[in-house]
Amino acid sequence: MAKPVKKIKLQIPAGKATPAPPIGTVLGPAGVNIADFVNKFNEATRDKMGSIIPVDMTVYDDRTFTFVLKTPPTPRLILKAINQEKGSGKAPSKKVGTLTKDQVRAIAEEKMPDMNAGSIEAAMSMVEGAARSMGVEVK
Repeated sequence: MAKPVKKIKLQIPAGKATPAPPIGTVLGPAGVNIADFVNKFNEATRDKMGSIIPVDMTVYDDRTFTFVLKTPPTPRLILKAINQEKGSGKAPSKKVGTLTKDQVRAIAEEKMPDMNAGSIEAAMSMVEGAARSMGVEVK
């Protein structure tokens, strides 16, 4: 078995990976077959179109690779839930939207596999904190 040489982390729109920068410029020096990665990533994320998907990739010394798909970043899920493009630039004073407890729970349940929270309540608390720092009120 080939041994791991390099770890690469990327955030790519689901189903829309292309060999163009920034993907090509990151994977090219690592010796990865860029077209192969793009095809595999697009196939694996076709059902998640519209989301940004974090990817943890391991490149081996024989130029093969494996990758693990993560859940979308919490801020992206919050913005999607409140139908906004971006958060507040002046978070404590200017609010850009409101999340309900049910929406917070849904986001926490989706993010649970990638969070280091021991319970759903702890994950909800983390989501609420992220929302507050973005200028989103939690009711």
